[in-house]
Amino acid sequence: MPLPAPVKRDPIQTREITVAAFRREDNNWDIEGHLIDLAAYDISNGYRGTIPAGAPIHDMKIRLTLNSKVEIIDIQLDMDSHPYEVCPGVIPSFKKLKGEKIQRGWNRKLKEIVGGVNGCVHLVDLLRPVGTIGFKTVKREAGQDNTPKEAREDRSPYQINTCHALSSAGPIVKSRWPDLYTGE
Repeated sequence: MPLPAPVKRDPIQTREITVAAFRREDNNWDIEGHLIDLAAYDISNGYRGTIPAGAPIHDMKIRLTLNSKVEIIDIQLDMDSHPYEVCPGVIPSFKKLKGEKIQRGWNRKLKEIVGGVNGCVHLVDLLRPVGTIGFKTVKREAGQDNTPKEAREDRSPYQINTCHALSSAGPIVKSRWPDLYTGE
C-alpha cells in the first residue's frame, strides 16, 4: 500500500544507504555498505567550492569482514566525496573496531569507539545497518538462528521480541519456536 499523496513540495536532499552481504571462499563474510547524500540544489562549500545539485555531498563506503562468531576481522573504508578536507583523516580511527563483536549493544559500542570527534557521524550512521545485516547474515548462514533448544543452553533465537511480528506471545513464535511461546 503506497503512502498517501503528499502536498505539493520541492526536493531538498536524498540519502541512499545500501547494504549487501557476501559469503567469501574462506568461509567468512563481507558486509558492504554505501552511503550517498545528494542535494537537489547547488551547495557552496569552502573546501570543494560549489557542489552542484545532484553531485554527492557524501559518498562513503565500508566493508566489514566477519567470522562465524560475528567478530570484525577486517574493516575497509573509503570516502569518495566529503565536505571537508580533513574528513578522510578519521578513517584510521575506525580500525579500532577490528576485533569487536557485533552483538547486543552494537550501537552503544559504536558511540564509545568512533562516536563524536573520534569518528564521522556519516560512517557511524552507515555502520548501524551494516552491523544489523552482518549479524543477521552470519547467524542465518552459520545456522545459529534455528538451533534446537537443547543445543542453545536456554538462549532464545536472537529474533524473538525484536519486533511486533516476532513477539514471544505471538503466532509466529508459537508456530516456529513453540517451546519459547509465552502467550496464552
